[in-house]
Amino acid sequence: MSKCLLNNLSEMQDAQPAMLAAKQLLAHAMAPVYRVINGLLVVTVFMVVGLWLSGNGTNAGAFDLARILVPDEARHIVWSNGFSMLDQYKSANEGSSLSASNSDIASVIYHKSTSASAGLASAKKQTVALLMPSVAQVQVKSISHLADRIPTSKIDPQALDSNLMGSIQNQRAVADFYEKKYSLDRAKIEEYVSSTILIAKEVNIDPVLLLAVISVESNFNPNTKSHAGAEGLMQVMTSVHREKYAIYGGTQEAIKPEVNIRVGAYILKYLIATAGSLRNGLKFYVGAANAEDDGGYADKVMAERNRLIGLCQTRSTNRLTLNGKDLRS
Repeated sequence: MSKCLLNNLSEMQDAQPAMLAAKQLLAHAMAPVYRVINGLLVVTVFMVVGLWLSGNGTNAGAFDLARILVPDEARHIVWSNGFSMLDQYKSANEGSSLSASNSDIASVIYHKSTSASAGLASAKKQTVALLMPSVAQVQVKSISHLADRIPTSKIDPQALDSNLMGSIQNQRAVADFYEKKYSLDRAKIEEYVSSTILIAKEVNIDPVLLLAVISVESNFNPNTKSHAGAEGLMQVMTSVHREKYAIYGGTQEAIKPEVNIRVGAYILKYLIATAGSLRNGLKFYVGAANAEDDGGYADKVMAERNRLIGLCQTRSTNRLTLNGKDLRS
């Protein structure tokens, strides 16, 4: 009896190495299958999360995912904490500009010269023609006390005003373009175009660039809000830039066009200066600062910008003539 038991034990011990070898062989054979399954699961998760983060009506699309995947590097550090990097460029009269009073508003008035007021740079005192002049009379505090800290020498020349939008004819052509493209209310698109030109003067940045960013980010829908927390025409991350809304009454004002464009324009200008170029600034703006690429976001904005430039230049050269003489509107 004991001899039989010993034989069985011996056979089991001899069979164990063979079983282990079989298990290892099976595991080795199944490894590629497991890798494929895991890869499919990862891709599926990314696709689902990307679609969820795309928000309502924003063309930034799945790149709101970048705002979640690298929040500390591309968003909090670059956008929030990093805004102290240019403090060395503060002007000598910063103290007076920081104490923005209720009268410190965007005072670029249609066909009227403005009186000099503290906290507004000369560019913000210039006369400018607007398609909808009434937007210049909206009482909104200027953000120039922040924008003026960023020296023009730090800004990519492509991001500076080319004065294409100084023409009412060009403003009307851009409004026509976006009215048809997005089926917008005419009065609203004229308001947004005029506000953007006004704010671009205040911040000292190209209004054509701002219009291109607004188009790509929100389709000119001020109520657009992504699941990642980006709001308004320029899809500003409200939670990250909470302190910048303080002078406007708090984050509840974040979706107001005259507020959202101001904060977004300042952030974009800062990021262009910090990143060293317009394209890199756009990459930072979409939240892909430390990613290998922005998935084409900068290309979208630049293509839209170039489309508007071409539209304005075409309108400028297509002059009506009578007996060989130019007829100017």
